[in-house]
Amino acid sequence: MKILATYNIKGGVGKTTSAVNLAFLAARDGHRTLVWDLDPQGAASFYFRVKPKIKGGVDSVLKGRTQLDDAVKATDFDGLDLLPSDFSFRNLDLAVNDSKQPMRQLLKLLRPLSHEYDMLFIDCAPSISIVSENIFFAADALLVPIIPTPLSVRTYEQILAYFDKSASKHLKILPFFSMVDRSRPLHKDLVDNLSKQYREILGTAIPQTKSIEMMGIHRAPVGHFAPESASAQTYEKLWREMQAKL
Repeated sequence: MKILATYNIKGGVGKTTSAVNLAFLAARDGHRTLVWDLDPQGAASFYFRVKPKIKGGVDSVLKGRTQLDDAVKATDFDGLDLLPSDFSFRNLDLAVNDSKQPMRQLLKLLRPLSHEYDMLFIDCAPSISIVSENIFFAADALLVPIIPTPLSVRTYEQILAYFDKSASKHLKILPFFSMVDRSRPLHKDLVDNLSKQYREILGTAIPQTKSIEMMGIHRAPVGHFAPESASAQTYEKLWREMQAKL
C-alpha cells in the first residue's frame, strides 16, 4: 500500500481539497483507495458525506478496542473508502505519546489495511507534532500545497529545514502550488520565481476557482460534478505528474 499524506504546517492551503480530489482520481484509475481524515475538523469527511465519528474515539482505536478496518466507511464512489475524522483526534498527540513505541503507532494501526488497499491518502492537521512524525515515518510521500504568498513560502522553508535534519530520508517531498490566482501580480511573480529557486516544486499549479469552492456545496470531488472544468483538468494533470514521481 502506497501512503501519501497531504501536509503543511500552515492551515488553509488546500490540503483537504487536494486529498479528496487526488484520491478520487486514484480510485477512478482502478486503485483500491482509502482516505484517512486525521484532521479533527473533519473537512474530508464532510466532503464525502460521512459523519465525522469513530465509536469510542481515539482511545478506543489506540487501545485496540476499535480496529481501523471496522471504522472504514464507503463513499459514493467505487473503490474509494474513508476512515472518518473524530473530534477526539484533537487529543491524538497525547494518546500517541503515552503509548509504547510512540513513533510507530500509526504504522502499526495501518498494517491490517495494507493488503486491502493500493493507496492511502492521509489528510493531516496543520501542525508539526508527534502525530506528524508518525506520518513522516509511515508515509511514502508528502504532498505539500503552497499558496504563492510570503507566509506560505516561509512555512515551506521551515518544512525543508526540518527535513534537512530529519531521519526520514525515505520520504519524498512533492510540493505544488495551490489556490493560485495568476491575475494577481504577487501570485504570478512568486510562482515563476520560486519554481526556479526550488526545482522540486511540481509544474502543475492548482488554480483558485469557483468549481473548487463549490465542493462544499456539492460535497463531492470536483472531478465528479464538474469533470470538464479547468480545476478538474488541472487536478488530473497534477495526479499524472505525481504518479511519475512516485
